[in-house]
Parts: sequence; C-alpha cells; structure tokens
Amino acid sequence: YKSRQVHHLLLGLCAFLHFHKSVSAESTCKLKAKFNLNGYKDVEKKKVVVGGMFPVHQRVTSTDGNTSSVPVSSGCEGFNFRTFRWTQTMLFAIEEINLRTDLLPKTDLGYVIYDSCFTISKAVEGTLTYLTGQDEAVPNYRCGDGAPLAALVGAGGSDLSIATARILGLYHFPQVSYFSSCSALESKFQFPTFLRTIPNDVHQSTAIAKLVLHFGWTWVGTIAADDDYGKYGIKEFKEQVEEAGVCISFSETLPKVSSPEDIQRIVDTVVESTAKIIVVFSSDVDLSPLIVELLRHNVTNRTWIASEAWVTSALINQPGVSPGSVLGGTLGFGVKRANIPGLQSYLLSLDPYADSLTEEFWETVANMAFNTATVTTTPATTATTTATTIPIKAILILMIIMLNMMMKVSLCSVYKAVYAVAHALHNLEHCVPGQGPFNRNSCAEITSFEPWQLMYYLKNVRFNVPHTEEEIFFNDGDVDGYYDIINWQVKGDGELSYVIVGSYNGTAQPEARMTIQNESIVWNNEDVEHPRSVCSENCQPGTRKGIRQGEPVCCFDCIPCADGEISNTTNARECIQCSEDYWSNAVRDTCVPKTIEFLAFGEPLGITLIVISAFGALVTIAVGVVFIVNLGTPLVKANDALLSFSLLFSLVVTFLCSIVFLGEPQPWSCMTSQVALALGFALLTLSFSLCLSHFAWSLHPSINYHPSSSQAVACTVWLIILPPHPVKNTAAQNVKIILECDEGSVVFICCIFAYDILLALLAFIFAFIARKLEDHLRYEAKCVTFGMLVFFIVWISFVPAYLSTRGKFMVAVQIFAILASSFGLLACIFLPKCYVLLVKPERNTEEMMRPRSKPRDGTSTGTSASLATAATEVNATIASTAIDD
Repeated sequence: YKSRQVHHLLLGLCAFLHFHKSVSAESTCKLKAKFNLNGYKDVEKKKVVVGGMFPVHQRVTSTDGNTSSVPVSSGCEGFNFRTFRWTQTMLFAIEEINLRTDLLPKTDLGYVIYDSCFTISKAVEGTLTYLTGQDEAVPNYRCGDGAPLAALVGAGGSDLSIATARILGLYHFPQVSYFSSCSALESKFQFPTFLRTIPNDVHQSTAIAKLVLHFGWTWVGTIAADDDYGKYGIKEFKEQVEEAGVCISFSETLPKVSSPEDIQRIVDTVVESTAKIIVVFSSDVDLSPLIVELLRHNVTNRTWIASEAWVTSALINQPGVSPGSVLGGTLGFGVKRANIPGLQSYLLSLDPYADSLTEEFWETVANMAFNTATVTTTPATTATTTATTIPIKAILILMIIMLNMMMKVSLCSVYKAVYAVAHALHNLEHCVPGQGPFNRNSCAEITSFEPWQLMYYLKNVRFNVPHTEEEIFFNDGDVDGYYDIINWQVKGDGELSYVIVGSYNGTAQPEARMTIQNESIVWNNEDVEHPRSVCSENCQPGTRKGIRQGEPVCCFDCIPCADGEISNTTNARECIQCSEDYWSNAVRDTCVPKTIEFLAFGEPLGITLIVISAFGALVTIAVGVVFIVNLGTPLVKANDALLSFSLLFSLVVTFLCSIVFLGEPQPWSCMTSQVALALGFALLTLSFSLCLSHFAWSLHPSINYHPSSSQAVACTVWLIILPPHPVKNTAAQNVKIILECDEGSVVFICCIFAYDILLALLAFIFAFIARKLEDHLRYEAKCVTFGMLVFFIVWISFVPAYLSTRGKFMVAVQIFAILASSFGLLACIFLPKCYVLLVKPERNTEEMMRPRSKPRDGTSTGTSASLATAATEVNATIASTAIDD
C-alpha cells in the first residue's frame, strides 16, 4: 500500500469487481444509491460518444420518504413536447453528421442522452454517470472501456447547467449548452469548460430594456423564475430601465415547486397593479401554472414581454387550449431561427416503440385526442401481428406539434451545439503530427484524447451552420447576441401564431441594434396604437412634476407652473423663470413679451387730457388777453399787473406741462415734464410770494417779505446731478412693463415741492387773515384764500389716489391733479375779476378800488389790535423760513 502504483491498481480492481457483480462482501467500494435515468444510448461500435442532457420531463415524482429500504432516485413526470423535440434534433444532427463525407469521415459518433427532468438532482446524476462511463456512477473514476465521451450537450435550463458545469469543470470536461443563457455562466473562473450556442442573457436583458424604452413604457411589472436564469435576467433588466427612468410596479417570483397560494398571490398582484406591461424571465415549465390561473380568471388587457425561454413554448401554447385572450399581443425575443431541412420528416417518422421516451411521447399525444376513429399500427420491435390502435386525431395533433419546426428556435441551438462538437472532433482528428497545439507540437488521438484536449479545439472552433451559412465561433464561451422579435398574434380560429416583427443585433452600434416594424405588431386590444403603461400621465408643457412622498419617481402629480414661469417640455422637473421683459402665456408653455404700458397720445384718455389741458391753457391766455385789453382800468391797476400776469403765465405753463407727461417716456420728456411742473409751481409760488408781500405790508407796514430764488438753484442742481430719466417698471404689474419717469432723486423733488407747498401755505394763511381788511385787498385775499383752499384739497386728495393706482393711470391721476389745481386757481383768482371786467364794467371805477384809510388810534373797522400782533408773529415766521435775495 505504500506504492502508488499498487494503490491505484487495487482501487481500479475494486471498481471493476463491483460493476461485474463479483465483488466480495468485504469490499469497501460500493454504491450508496441507485440512479434511475431515462434516455437514449447508442455506443456500440462507435469511435466517439457525445453526451446529451435534456429536460424531457417537467419534474420528478414525489416520494413517500421511506428510509427503510435502499434509496432509489425518483422517477420523472410531466412530459414536455418542446424538450422532446430538442432530443430528436440532437439525434437527427448526429445521424446527419455520420452520413457526411466531409465532416468526421472516418469517425462514427455515438450518443448517450439522459433526461434531467428539469431538476438539479437529476442533472447531477446524469453528469456523474457520464463521467463514469457506465450506467451507475463512481465519482473520480471512469470505469467504462468503450469509446471516449467527447462532450456534454446540455443541460437545458441555466440552473441545471450551473450544477453540471461545476462538476464537469473539475475534470476539464467540455460542456456545450443550447438553452442556458444565464449571465452567471459567463464566469470562466467558476465554469472554465462551459460554452453555449445561445446568447448570453446580458444581450436579452438589454434588448428587452430597449423594447420597453422604445414604446415609452415607464410603469412595468416583472415576474421571474426562482432560479439563476430568472433572477439574473430580471436583475440586469431592472438596472438598465431604472437608470433610464422606468419604474417597477411589482416584482414577483414564480415558485419552483407548484404552490397554488403563491400562484394566486401573483395573479392578484397582476390584477391589482395598474401596470399594463409585464416582463417575464422564466422557463415555460415554471410559467405554465401561472398562465393556467390567468386563463381561469380571464386576466386580459395586459401585454406580456417574453424571454426566449418561453417565447415559442408549446407547453403554454398547447393545441386545443387558446390563451389568446390573455397572451395575445405578447412580444418576446427568440434566438434567430433557421430552417433545418429533413428535420420535419425525421420527427414525423419516429417509431412509437423505438424506446421508452418515444413510446411515452405517443401515449401523451394519444391521451390528448378524442377516440373518434383509429388507425392500426404494428410495433416495429416485434414480429407479431398484434395490432395497436392509435387515434387518428392523435396523428393530427402530432402533426401540429411537429410541423413548422423552423419557428422553434431552440432546435437550431441544439443543432449548432452538436455541430460545434463535431467540428472540434474533426479538427482534433485531422491534426498534423508535429504541428499540433499541445506539448512539443503533438496531437491528440481521436480514440484516446483527454477532455481538456477537445476543450482546446472547441474554444477555437469556427464553422458555418449547414443550410444557413451562419458563422459560429465562441468568444470566451459565448456567441453573438442575435434575436428575432416575435409577436403572438391571434388567428381567426382563436389559435396563436408567432410572427417576426423585428430583430436585435447585440454587436451593432447601440443606436442601430434594434429594428422593429411597429405597424406589423398586433396588440392585445382593439387599438392600433401600442398600449400605454404609466403610473401617472405625462405632465404637459406648462406643468411640472410634483413628487409623491413614498412612491416611485414615475408616480407624480402635475403642478401648474407659477405666474412668470414656464415649462416647454413634457414631464419637466422644474419650471423655467421668464426673463425680466417676458411673462408666461395663458398655458404657461412660452415666455411672451410683456405688454408695454404708458399713457399714449392717441388713446381716448390721452386725447381727453390733451383737450382739457389745451382748453385750460387757452382759457388762461384768454384771461390774459382780457387783462391786457383792460390794462388801464382801475381793477387791473389795483391788482398789480405783474402779479396777475405772473399767475397767468404760471398757469399756462402748468396746463401745458401736463401734456408732456403723455406718450412713451423719453429722457427729454422726463426732464421736461418734471422741470416744467417744477417751474410752473415755482412761478405760482413766486406769485404767491408777491401776494404774501402785499398781504404782509397791508397787515402791518413793518412786515417786509422778499420772494426767494433758492428753488431755481435747487432745480438746476437736480437736473445736473440726478436728472429724471425713463425706466421700465416691472415690479408694479407682473404681466406688464410700465414705462415711466424716474424722478432721479427723491430728496431733491421732495425739497422742491415741499418748499412750494410751504409758500402756498403761508400765502393761504396771510390771505385768510387779510380777507377782513377794509381796503380793496380784502377781495384779492378772499380769492387767494379760496384758490389755495382748492389747491390743497386737490393735492391732498391726489396722494391716496396716486398711491392706489398703477401704470398709466398713475400718470392720468397726476395730470388730473395738475389740471384740477390749475383750474381751481384760475377760477378762484381770475373768474371774479373777469366777471367785473366783462359783465359788470360799471363797477370798474376808482371809487370802488380806492383803499380806505386806517384809524391812527390803532382801531379799525373789521380789524382788531390782535390782528397786527398776529401779523407780526407771521412775519417773524416768514423771516425765519425764507431766504432773502
């Protein structure tokens, strides 16, 4: 036992004796369990054997859990027509290769094909049996003495291939899968000898994501099988669509073991969800119970997105069962199809009694048919004449199942996998000695090669698929991602048909990978347009998205943009503020120029003000003409012509300056209007100053008042330093730009007009006191008193009216105040005089105008001593506030 050679010899002898049922009771080499594998086997007189593994059945049979007897692996149940065709395609391909003279001309291929029953444990059992080389497994040893096993074609689903690949990778044994597309299998660190003729699911997940984005679906449900295929496929899909802004309404997992409660829960989720698009990454076996329940509940108005594992499934789209109301309009991705000449004839010529699996296939077909009529067949495996009847309808169902094989894309993948192994064996067999790829340029022998040697040729194989000229080669074990986009369309008889409506090329540029004919798609509704699936309808221009707390970002409220803000795109996240001179339109999707507002000359209000201003100026000039005509009369002489004409001139200026306030403000008009108004009031205050001098002297000869010229200096400084200028007022009204004049300096204008008001106030006080004098000035005082009273009433009323208006009406209020005060002064001061001059000329005499003498004792009629005292106090006030020239 110390010798390694002796040790190996004894162990080998132990295994040999066991398998020939002659080992002694003391042997330590014995099996712990019995395997129960069904399939096909043809290894006699074959040079090389190719292994195959297919999930012909859907599940293993349940066991009673009895542990009192020798454990035997479970049997299988649930015959699957689709995967049965896969096995026949492999047999067809091997038979076709054996008949060729250009591919392995000197080597006949044999096969050993097992049923994995869509179960990991069965797949592992088959794998161990392959490695052993006999019908029972002894791990780590190959006990068979027949032809070498070249590679394993299988094992169907991704979970099954992951289990088998972990074992086969330990022995560097090649595995070529036709159906395992899970992205987890791309890891060469975990699965160094795994290759596949079906594209990696990374391509499929990207393709489905592009399809969802192509139709603008943002609210999608997902259903995945509880295995690596479903989990990895949905994970890749979610990552891509969520990055693009798509939300997942729900995510459900299909149970691997049938569970009515779980299936009902998924149905309830589908019914309650508002998502109209449901992406399903699953095999047909796992999905079938859900489809049955959906049909029972008649769940319609949903569009299903199918992964390639069920997009052409005969298990779901069974003859006699019409899922069109539920699955009509389904879109999915299938591996590019190809027509395999001769395969249909091969499938239709299957001998029902050739083997157990084929016999079970016929029995299943017969059970689906009604016993309306029969046809007699004779078993091919016996020489007896005993007849067995098979219903004619079963023959018809068989033809439906077997015909139209060109649409069954998985058959092509099986076909390619077998040919990949054959081409690798061909290259190995035709290696030129001395030019080989192995140590010292050696070659491998076709009858005694090691698995890792064939693996070298498989990884580097490159060939064209027969009849299609499609080139196949492996890139790190994967092939390029080419898919057909398949649409499930309901025919007139209610059955579903598969129609290709586009394609996807994973090797093209991102923008050119998918082509789809939208007009060729038939949806599961009466509309021509594709269905919509959104949590919230798109926010139209003029609104923005408002996030709902606790809900996905695809669920939102559409909030109208605020005044002055717009959104000009669909589903805008934020509204855009319009620039200063623009405002939002009624629907808030465009910024439009604000309305320019000013008091124009041509509008009715402007024309009215011009007419009133001109009328006032003409009336004032007419009064001046009357005074000039009557210049030598006693009334005009008694009222001081300079004072009268100063007042009239100032009134003409104030009447006319109001016109300058109209029209679009310009620099010259702003300066002219403000200065003209200031000068007009300055002339009025000058006239009032002269009135103050007369009244003050009349009240007491010691009172001397001199008018001030300080206002002219202030106006000059104002115009030089901070002159009035036009501005755009955008703050007063949002939708308008008010063109107005900025006074330049509030301090200057307040000082100037405050001084005018002070002088007017003093004039009013002296006039009010002097109204009871006995001379002719009492009449003048009364007129000035009433004029000042009207002046103050107008301008006191002006302040709240001006502050309560906006835009051009502020200018109108200002002009009305100017006109009203001017008309008030004109009427109060000059109307009585004009009345005498024009209507009562007989009163215009020297006697009426002559002043009355004042008593020397200090008393007078209509006055009192206190009046002089008051006049003295007023004079002191004037002296303290006025600035003498």
